[in-house]
Amino acid sequence: MALRTIFMGTPAFACPTLQKLIDRGERPVAVVTQPDRPKGRGQQTSQPPVKVLAEQHGIPVHQPPKVRAPEFIEIVRELRPDLIVVVAFGQILPKGLLEIPKYGCINVHASLLPRYRGAAPLNWCIINGETETGVTTMLMDVGLDTGDMLLEKRTAIDPEEDTQSLHDRLALLGAEALAETIDLLKRGELKPQKQDDALTCYAPMLKKEDGCIDWQRENRDIKNQVRGMTPWPGAYTFLDGKMLKIYKTRTAAGGGSPGAVLRVDRQGLEVACGTGSLFIEELQLEGRKRLSAADFLAGYKIEPGTLLGSKDH
Repeated sequence: MALRTIFMGTPAFACPTLQKLIDRGERPVAVVTQPDRPKGRGQQTSQPPVKVLAEQHGIPVHQPPKVRAPEFIEIVRELRPDLIVVVAFGQILPKGLLEIPKYGCINVHASLLPRYRGAAPLNWCIINGETETGVTTMLMDVGLDTGDMLLEKRTAIDPEEDTQSLHDRLALLGAEALAETIDLLKRGELKPQKQDDALTCYAPMLKKEDGCIDWQRENRDIKNQVRGMTPWPGAYTFLDGKMLKIYKTRTAAGGGSPGAVLRVDRQGLEVACGTGSLFIEELQLEGRKRLSAADFLAGYKIEPGTLLGSKDH
């Protein structure tokens, strides 16, 4: 039997799960996503990726500014869903909404709960140097990612992987996890498990300043920061008073004053850290294109001893 499902999600991360529901013949009776918003330099109105996918399949779309509004809760009640599936939606669901579906609301969360509750689990698990992550499906309650866990899928994090590639892998893994969860639900075999709050850590939404590099830190920690901040908001430092975004690095054993350029050659730009050093392999200077270090250095002269760091250097 196909369940009457409402799907709630917004970014590209949620699209594979919506597509999986459609492919399984469990086409949602409605899709709920965030309102269209201005984006980029031109501030052109941009539609959420989930809305684009839903409209391609002729699924009705709702974009309430606030899901706790009584008139929206009434719309959902009239749709009589058996289940609401939530993936990276972007608003906390109120109790009045959570209580409507017969089987509750199931969320696909991009971490191994109870670790990394919050808005940016992908970024923070890389920034913190984790070697494994995954996705967890859970029954939602009124807390932030605190509901009972249903099913988890694990995956190793490659030491060179950044948030973009991990995002793409976990989006597909999340779709698989949701499909298996629904199969268990239909067979009456779901076994919800309480989360141990003592094991949790919080993954807050990233701010641009989280990307600012402190060269006093260990080379490995800075490398993880760069990986976790790519593609957004980007790890950065300053060169000659201009912002220098850094996208790819590798650790080395050089030493010197933190932030000082130690070496400039075809391998890249070696910079001293609090412990060890980093080769910058891919970067972008304010107002220029993203380039490999070799291409960048072909058109921009940097002398050993140059100090990277604050805007005032």
